[in-house]
Amino acid sequence: QVQLVESGGGLVQAGGSLRLSCAASGRTFGNYAMTWFSQAPGKEREFVASISWSGGNTIHADSVKGRFTISRDNAKNTVYLQMNNLKPEDTAVYYCAARFGTSSRSIFTRLNDVHYWGQGTQVTVSS
Repeated sequence: QVQLVESGGGLVQAGGSLRLSCAASGRTFGNYAMTWFSQAPGKEREFVASISWSGGNTIHADSVKGRFTISRDNAKNTVYLQMNNLKPEDTAVYYCAARFGTSSRSIFTRLNDVHYWGQGTQVTVSS
């Protein structure tokens, strides 16, 4: 089993920044890609950003390009989401997710590709 624990959420004014962290523990053997999803109230969970095991391949949703950056530190089994210039529409619960058995450059964006989920962290952006 693998456990994912997010942290770093909170309340911030529009234009502000937050950095989310997701620490993996347990049977974290082999390569695994990591992805952040978000779920706003009354909406479906959606893709935000994904990063490959090597860290050399990343992808960001169009809505966050230029504002959010995903990164990882494999020595710490941790993935990050740096969120800058936050907007009220970014308000959501943010979930990290892992997919194991990937190549060093694989990423994933679909909910069905997730092997493990974190419990989520709330991000609230006030106008």
